[in-house]
Amino acid sequence: MSHYKSNLRDLEFNLFEVFSAGDRLGLGPFAEMDAETAREVLREVDRLATGPLAAPFAENDRQPPVYDPAATTVTMPESFKDAFHTLEQAEWWRLDLPEHMGGTGAPPSLRWAASELLLGANPAAMMFMNGPSMAAVMDHYGTEEQKRWAQFMIDRNWGATMVLTEPDAGSDVGAGRAKAIDNGDGTWRIEGVKRFITNGEQDMTENIVHMVLARPEGAGPGTKGLSLFIVPKFLFDSQTGDLVKRNGVYATNVEKKMGLKVSTTCEMTFGADPDDPAVGYLLGDDHNGIAQMFKVIEYARMLVGTKAIATLSTGYLHALDYAKTRVQGADLTQMTDKTAPRVTITHHPDVRRGLMLQKAYAEGMRALIAYTAYWQDLVQMGAEGMTLPEGVDLDLAERMNDLLLPVVKGVGSERSYEMLAVGLQTFGGSGYLQDYPLEQYLRDAKIDTLYEGTTAIQGLDFFFRKMIKDQFKAIFHLAAQMTETVKGDEGSGRLQAERELLGKALEDVQAIVGVMGTWAMESQSDPQRVYLVGLNSTRLLMASGDLIIGWLLLRQAEVALKALATGPNERDRVFYEGKIETAKWFVRNRLPLLAAERAVAEATTLDLMDLPEEAF
Repeated sequence: MSHYKSNLRDLEFNLFEVFSAGDRLGLGPFAEMDAETAREVLREVDRLATGPLAAPFAENDRQPPVYDPAATTVTMPESFKDAFHTLEQAEWWRLDLPEHMGGTGAPPSLRWAASELLLGANPAAMMFMNGPSMAAVMDHYGTEEQKRWAQFMIDRNWGATMVLTEPDAGSDVGAGRAKAIDNGDGTWRIEGVKRFITNGEQDMTENIVHMVLARPEGAGPGTKGLSLFIVPKFLFDSQTGDLVKRNGVYATNVEKKMGLKVSTTCEMTFGADPDDPAVGYLLGDDHNGIAQMFKVIEYARMLVGTKAIATLSTGYLHALDYAKTRVQGADLTQMTDKTAPRVTITHHPDVRRGLMLQKAYAEGMRALIAYTAYWQDLVQMGAEGMTLPEGVDLDLAERMNDLLLPVVKGVGSERSYEMLAVGLQTFGGSGYLQDYPLEQYLRDAKIDTLYEGTTAIQGLDFFFRKMIKDQFKAIFHLAAQMTETVKGDEGSGRLQAERELLGKALEDVQAIVGVMGTWAMESQSDPQRVYLVGLNSTRLLMASGDLIIGWLLLRQAEVALKALATGPNERDRVFYEGKIETAKWFVRNRLPLLAAERAVAEATTLDLMDLPEEAF
């Protein structure tokens, strides 16, 4: 039986009822994808995800890939190969490609909805399917010859990696020491060691194209001195794509990890042997590596957040099913009566509290993904000169997407991991066993808080780049949208109390932003004041995430109220009532906590930074 429990109904609710994808499908860049086709895509992806793709999930955790250090090769489990090739042959990766490369013309909103299903079912298989997305990057930035290579990657099903991290330069990418030496013939010799390279080695594709950040000899320090190079595992004929010979890049270690064990996390060594150089090719015609890589990083951050939320969703649905069937104890109203009948644990208040907490975050963060993807839709439409909604232009759409990405990645990963632990608690001791998938979900999901920049880095990015550098344009627009929800529909009082709580929470988060902005300005004359910002950047990120989630849940509730007025069938009626009560519960139980976060932020001192290291 498949471990994966999908929530197709909620995906379609977000896509079509809340964010009105049907109004964008069939138009402009999405002309080839109408609404009914999009629904069929999701249904087909769901069948694949809940079936063969999910089948080897637990087995591959218990029997992970085997690394041969002498040969520097990896042998993948046969069952995983089967699942991977099933995914490959289904060709849903075409959803991510531009049409001229064989793509389907799907909008980002549909692509990320489909991605949730695939990532929830088998995240490692989805991540091994990295070749097409890297090919799209090569097609976007590459020379005419490299665009042809990108098509080889598609047609021949090559794998790909993004190669940034080094043993002494993790989050500090600009400190990287991998170097590139110009061979004078259009090729470069790449030398250095990279670490934590996801899927750096495998035996499922005939080639792997590594996209490597390295510093050309003579280039300046920091990230600006880095360039991006194409370094294939096998060199190939530039006209036909046929493999020619092994290149001098090898997986010199595969990490033993806490979770996601079937995904090979590799140490990659480039050009260690002078007689076996690692040959690379500069991407495009200029040395603009970090900007080019950020296109990859932004995609990866969206993917990681989606992966985390997908795992939380299936974890919650497992916990819900267990709670509905597990009989334990008497009802709390009869707890002193030893003869009282035993009840399912959904009768116990704290179990219901935990279930609602999981449900609210799973559905609220799914809405966060859909909302971010909505802005990505607008970016593509605006890039083609289409008219966007009133008050929105291409510049704003790009800024909004940029603002939301650290929330998707940082908040999505942290809250998902936290809520999976709540789900484990629903099972009691049984959740700690491998009889249920929750313990694997927890282990597999922890990496999401670390992938593509830790949560602290997401918090710093959120404040310094997505607010300060942006001159607060995007965050002001988001606040204005929330203010419209706070004002609400004067004719409906069912959510009036919740709107007022949203308004108070918005004030609390704005106050945190305000005091942090003051400290940032003061740091120009007193550099230590920036420590106050650093002590609160993660707090701001998480508080903003909860605020956005609460707002999106209220938007869902408004849609549900209107749908209920049309007299839906019984199944939809229960679904919509659940939406309303989930929003009300979250806003009442989680948003008031932001007042305390504000108080803590405003009371921050430098005492912690003044504390000697020896006192820790």
